[in-house]
Amino acid sequence: MSPELILVIILAIVFNFLNGIHDSSNIVATMIASRAFSPRSALALTAVAESLGPFLFGVTVAKTIGDEVVQSNVLNLDVIIACLVGAIAWNIFTWFLGIPSSSSHALIGGMVGAVLAGVGFGAIKLYGLEKVLIALFVSPLIGFTAGFVITRLIYFFARNATPDVNWLFKNGQLVTALGMAFSHGTNDAQKTMGIITLSLVIGGYIPIFRVPFWVIGICAAAMALGTALGGWRLIRTLGGKFYKIRPVHSFSTQLTSSIVILTASVLGLPVSTSQVVSSAIIGVGSSERLGKVRWSVAQEIVMAWFITIPASALFSAGIYWLIEVAK
Repeated sequence: MSPELILVIILAIVFNFLNGIHDSSNIVATMIASRAFSPRSALALTAVAESLGPFLFGVTVAKTIGDEVVQSNVLNLDVIIACLVGAIAWNIFTWFLGIPSSSSHALIGGMVGAVLAGVGFGAIKLYGLEKVLIALFVSPLIGFTAGFVITRLIYFFARNATPDVNWLFKNGQLVTALGMAFSHGTNDAQKTMGIITLSLVIGGYIPIFRVPFWVIGICAAAMALGTALGGWRLIRTLGGKFYKIRPVHSFSTQLTSSIVILTASVLGLPVSTSQVVSSAIIGVGSSERLGKVRWSVAQEIVMAWFITIPASALFSAGIYWLIEVAK
């Protein structure tokens, strides 16, 4: 392998590792806040399930990211390096500030910015990019609506239940948390699988886009390791700043998120776990009463969603320019 390709693989592993740290909060925050699991138990359970997700549910999202957004025949590996460095830089910046921004948005923004700077607009496959952007921006609305509806249904069916029903919601999170971790590992780990496989095609190491088994393995392992270490700043944001999380809220949030993310994964649609979980938390809280949610916190997170793609695109475009100057 060329030094450039080795660097791409290393950067992809770093991105997936940071993605695991960044997004671990989305999966474990509510179960920790509702006291269903201890922090260490929650992160360990999630890490194991995430590592298995990509092996169980296929690689359709990887194909979308790596084969349907850009023209591989006109790209070079410097573009991919700039994409990954820009996305990593944005993730570290938002992680340091405790902002649950989207790693998926950062990667897509980084890809678009680097491709535009390095090759031009003609290298973008508009249909594929539209597909990705629609999935990223519509999924939060689906998460909010599904969280609202599912919670209302839970309250309806449990309307005559005794307080002992909290035992069911607390212990039932073992199942919903596993489903959410499987879905997250399936969707998010595949994004870097797509980037690495795209780089293998660009470098001429494989003739067509087909994700090698070793790529699945290293991407899943990197995300699982990042998840095991956890992102404590973001856990506090998602777990306590919206409203006081009770077992029913956590159960409903996890059920909603796992359904939305896993469905998107099967359809080959990349979505943001941060967006889906945050919007599901808001939808669940709003189903009780709108005043329950601290909307100022939600507003901060929504602002971060909208600036992530242009910010990471600018980061990556600037990095590509620096690479070219250095040559």
